Amino acid sequence: MNNHKNLTGWQKILQKMTKANEIGKEEDIMTDHDYDGIKELDNVLPPWWLWGFYITIAIGVFYYIQVFTNSEAYSQKEEFAAEVEQGRLEVEAYKKANPELFKTDVKLLTDAASLEEGKKVWTTYCVACHMADGGGGIGPNMTDDKWILGGGMEKIFHTISEGGRPGKGMVAWKSSIKTEQRQQVASYVISLQGTTPANPKAAEGDITWSKQ
Repeated sequence: MNNHKNLTGWQKILQKMTKANEIGKEEDIMTDHDYDGIKELDNVLPPWWLWGFYITIAIGVFYYIQVFTNSEAYSQKEEFAAEVEQGRLEVEAYKKANPELFKTDVKLLTDAASLEEGKKVWTTYCVACHMADGGGGIGPNMTDDKWILGGGMEKIFHTISEGGRPGKGMVAWKSSIKTEQRQQVASYVISLQGTTPANPKAAEGDITWSKQ
């Protein structure tokens, strides 16, 4: 009796997809390989696997043609540039729709409590380069009227937040010091204007600014 005729419809589909040999006929495809009593069957690759492999090759050939021989129709550089520009436009649109999340009201703080808090931040982060009295060391003198990147509340706040000159200036502190604290320490820096440090460093920069 032909066992194939006794298969259900689903079993017939599986048989066509896998081309697996029936258990009773394994001796016909047994190889001579023997590994500690374990033998191999010489089954053919399943048709579904072969077709998947052929489709993968076809997609690879199509992709190669599109990228390397039809550059006018498709360009990775142009696609990347377009996506970057799209991202920029989306960020700008979000900023425009939510201005309260991005606007920092930078103002000079003159009350004693704010200046005292600014001094604490100065002592923690700034004295290593600018000295406790602001006279300067590795960093410039904070008590004279010459500024490398500009004086005034907004300029000083920006320098503290974004850092100094690339490669040789102060690091950006915006990720380490809170916005309120940066305003406080910027206000404290301005309060040092006109004071007399013990060993003042020579003035640097060509931007003149004074709080007077």
